[in-house]
Amino acid sequence: MHPYASTAAPTETERQRQTDEWLRVASSTTEPAERECALAAVVLLNLGVARGIAAQFRDRGIPREDLEQVGYVGLVAAAHRFEPDQETDFLSYAVPTIRGEIRRHFRDFGWTVRPPRRVQEIQLRVLAARERLAREHELPPSVADIAEDLGESTRHVAEALRLEGCYSPASLERPLPGGVGTIGDLLESDDPDRYDAAEARAMLAPVVRDLHERDRSVLRMRFFEGLSQREIGDHLGVTQTQVSRILTRIMGELRASLDGTGARAA
Repeated sequence: MHPYASTAAPTETERQRQTDEWLRVASSTTEPAERECALAAVVLLNLGVARGIAAQFRDRGIPREDLEQVGYVGLVAAAHRFEPDQETDFLSYAVPTIRGEIRRHFRDFGWTVRPPRRVQEIQLRVLAARERLAREHELPPSVADIAEDLGESTRHVAEALRLEGCYSPASLERPLPGGVGTIGDLLESDDPDRYDAAEARAMLAPVVRDLHERDRSVLRMRFFEGLSQREIGDHLGVTQTQVSRILTRIMGELRASLDGTGARAA
């Protein structure tokens, strides 16, 4: 049995003590085999740390086992690079190293759709900040709140939030908002009803062109870019309730124009 093997997981204090001890051995020995043995002990003692960090990235399109393996790679790298004379605590060095390794794995292998590189780099930070701010303030943070917290532009943050589903494709059976069908229903098919939809689009085009520029922008963000009412409100500088009223008014104007009344809602 190796000198660092144990039948029971050590306590946090004992784990830290043993980690420091083996790191001192690794830094002081001149024997390569002894150094590798000591660093292996450090890795084994801290596998739970790597697993815990990997768990923070679960349910984002990459299997848990793969995330844990990447976390272990980061842990091994941290153990080999750590300098006891320059760093006071191993975990303060290892945790960012492990997280960075997992984030690079997402950046390189986790995207179904490839967004701009800058958006890829900040997306995980944006999602983590959104969850943290929501817990701290017990309210969903706005795009501006997240951007201020991270020191990023609101444009990059908004793009990162819109790309939340790009790590894994959505199921074609996923219900559409309002329970009016599934994503698969939107795909082109041989159904003759799709020609009715094309005719409807042809009728709507000139009516939409008559709308005010801001109204056209709201329609584009809601129905083509898929933004939520809250996200549209962030873009326009208005509340979600005001966005709902704007959409209701726009739909009323479109219906009136298609009916030939030409009337516009107040």
